[in-house]
Amino acid sequence: MQTAVPTREQLVQRAADLLPVLRRNAEWAEQHRRLPDETIEALAAAGFFKLRTPLRYGGYEADTRTLVEVAAELGRGDGASSWTTSVYWIPTWMACQFPDEVQDEVFATPDVRICGTLSPTAMATPTAGGIVVNGKWGFISGALHSHWQEIIAVLVDGDNEPMPIMALVPMADLHVVDDWHTSGLRGTGSVSTVAEELFVPAARVLPLGAVLQGQSASHHNADSAIYRPPLLPVASASSVGTVLGLARAAQETFLERLPDRKITYTDYASQGEAPLTHLQLADATMRADEAEFHALRLADLVDAKAVDGGDWSLLERTRARADLGAAGRRARESVEILAAASGGSSIYSSVPMRRILHDVQAVGLHALMNPDTNAELHGRVLAGLAPNTLYL
Repeated sequence: MQTAVPTREQLVQRAADLLPVLRRNAEWAEQHRRLPDETIEALAAAGFFKLRTPLRYGGYEADTRTLVEVAAELGRGDGASSWTTSVYWIPTWMACQFPDEVQDEVFATPDVRICGTLSPTAMATPTAGGIVVNGKWGFISGALHSHWQEIIAVLVDGDNEPMPIMALVPMADLHVVDDWHTSGLRGTGSVSTVAEELFVPAARVLPLGAVLQGQSASHHNADSAIYRPPLLPVASASSVGTVLGLARAAQETFLERLPDRKITYTDYASQGEAPLTHLQLADATMRADEAEFHALRLADLVDAKAVDGGDWSLLERTRARADLGAAGRRARESVEILAAASGGSSIYSSVPMRRILHDVQAVGLHALMNPDTNAELHGRVLAGLAPNTLYL
């Protein structure tokens, strides 16, 4: 069932059209630590859960540049909505690496939502017809509105070395632990999930190493460019747009409040008259521009390599991680400058700047997004050393 695929410009416009809904619901989402159903339904109606779904299932097979631009626009409205949407894109892409009969099952659900993780915090043992999994995964953004979860576990077989595997399981087979009490990205509902003696059929299990190297088990997706690159560059490009949106949201919030703000204990009747404000605005804007440069360079690298089908060099892989980290660092710095310039009144929960600041700081703490870890990895390879991670 192939449908008409909207252009990148149309998808970005759809995201812009959702801003009133996202902004209206952002405070509710933060208070209740999950996205409201209205937001999920609006995102689904706009087609944003189809961006990484194969064409044959009515999806759009959008490139990563489109993901970045859509997420950036959603991030202007609400960081939690943008982040959750972005997180869905990654496991959806991962589901497209499984055998086609598994995809038939997963994508039978319209606007299917797949949450997931890259952390191997569970153990698996072989059994007749599949594996049995026990363990717990944290930071599962969007789990409360998901149909499936992509899980990572370590398969322990007495005859072989332990091996990380990736599997797909229905959310109904997992227990949800409501432990998402955080300072940032509260609206993402990134709860923990638990598997207890969970049987997973062999068809829904893949070696993680093969996926990391871009080896797919799907025949139908073999000729589609977006499913060719290795997992980590794809995940990096898929998740970077939110920080761009948060930086833009911070500037818009700051400028909206600027005309009516004085600088207390000075003779400035308007904050906008102060040279310090001019310097802060310029500095924040330039850092946001730098974040956009790194995000788009990352996306364009992934998309170009996907089209030409060439092998990824080690340096390209580490640069993808470095660009992701650099975009997050510069976006966070941009928001922090404007938050610091927003005065004491900005700490009230009714002022969006507080939420924007906490959200962008939370993104920067994500293991894949961490600027320092990513920069160290890139520098290590530039110095001629072997990488100290399989996540490339």
